[in-house]
Amino acid sequence: MTEVMTSTLYSGGAQGAEAEFGRLAEQYGLEEVNFSFDGHRIERSRGLRVLTQEELVRKDVSLSYVSKLLNRKFTNAKLMRKVLQTIMYQVEAGHEVFVIGTIQEDGTVKGGTGWGAEYAKICNKPLFVFGQARDSWFTWEKDHWAEVQNPVISHAHFSGMGTRFLEENGKQAIADLFARSFK
Repeated sequence: MTEVMTSTLYSGGAQGAEAEFGRLAEQYGLEEVNFSFDGHRIERSRGLRVLTQEELVRKDVSLSYVSKLLNRKFTNAKLMRKVLQTIMYQVEAGHEVFVIGTIQEDGTVKGGTGWGAEYAKICNKPLFVFGQARDSWFTWEKDHWAEVQNPVISHAHFSGMGTRFLEENGKQAIADLFARSFK
């Protein structure tokens, strides 16, 4: 269990899972940092950290590389590049990463959130994904997903991200995660 007063959530403040992570962080008295960029629509402004153009460029990533890694193509390259750059800041800031989304057949996580999961793997960070369709938590173990029961936030600095399309079981998974971690 982490010390509540010193715990910080790193997220993106977007609608859905990220807004829910932020809402609960505030409810539990945690610090919150939401990485964003000029012109990006987000739901949470608490702890807003607007990245400069220079900071975004420092995290530039090849969209063709990310597309190949995730087995998909990204549309709106200019916006997507900035979103992927902010996700890199979120993952780097946290000592462990919690994601709400969908684990696909190829082992990647659906959507832009998938880059957060892949980047956490690249950075060798503890990674937990709640698969809404499977209604269960999974953790990345070297080269595969393993189902895990009742994960807890065990580091003071953690990242929370995920789908814009948060379902009731995903919302409940976040609520239970916080309740287990910050009693």
